[in-house]
Amino acid sequence: MGDILLVTGFHNITPQFKFVQRRNVVLSIDTDKTTEQVLQNAVTIAMHLLEPLGFFLLDYSSYADTSSIPGHYVLFWELQLRSNDDFPVLDQVKMEKYCSLVEQSLDLQYKMLRNQSNTIGPLEVRVVKQGSFNVLMDFYVSQGTSLNQYKTPKNIKSEKAIEILDSRVVGKFYSREVPNQDS
Repeated sequence: MGDILLVTGFHNITPQFKFVQRRNVVLSIDTDKTTEQVLQNAVTIAMHLLEPLGFFLLDYSSYADTSSIPGHYVLFWELQLRSNDDFPVLDQVKMEKYCSLVEQSLDLQYKMLRNQSNTIGPLEVRVVKQGSFNVLMDFYVSQGTSLNQYKTPKNIKSEKAIEILDSRVVGKFYSREVPNQDS
């Protein structure tokens, strides 16, 4: 399955499970190790800030971009307006603020590497067209993943999958603030 589960008890002889996290979902540029849970918490904070503006985060994924120095985290977000199916107008200043808030929500190790040694570059959010994660799912299914078992990968390792999402980007935004290590 690719998930880490915790056995919480038994019903007769059948184990009962609680989902803990996906296996091997770690973003890393240097010595940092950002788990799926830390990333999910950071994205959730940004999501709550997007909602009052009428945005809904349909899905997201990420990868560690090491093609430049310093490398940086990239998040792909698929957004939708709550009021209709039109694509949202993305305000540059607000989106950069959301990038900074996500980055501020990451762990201390990330912040130290980003802040003190500059071995990690500013976090980037790439907003993709609606339907992009359906196209990504089609790709993984065409590669042999069972449709019934498919879950959007939260950390993409496949170059082809990254290319698919990159080809559907409608906006790129970077954190303009260095995260504070005290919070």
